Amino acid sequence: MRARGTNPQDPTATGLAALAWTLAEPDRAARLLALTGLTPDALRQQADAPAVLAAVLAFLEAHEPDLIDCAGALAVPPETLVAAREALER
Repeated sequence: MRARGTNPQDPTATGLAALAWTLAEPDRAARLLALTGLTPDALRQQADAPAVLAAVLAFLEAHEPDLIDCAGALAVPPETLVAAREALER
């Protein structure tokens, strides 16, 4: 089932849904912070910033099991997450 409000055509919405999915599991959230250099304050203040969302999606891409699990939870193909990152980086 697609996360409520997730529009696979909207990279920001896709990125926010991926961020919520990532943060829902404490170990994965800690890994996100450790590997991206993001801080909890930065996430709170800039959660919808394209650079932050692109970093979250790149984090998921770097670990294929997470990418696939997130895509499944959002009911989109993994390619949608990759395309969202690419769009956010433009």
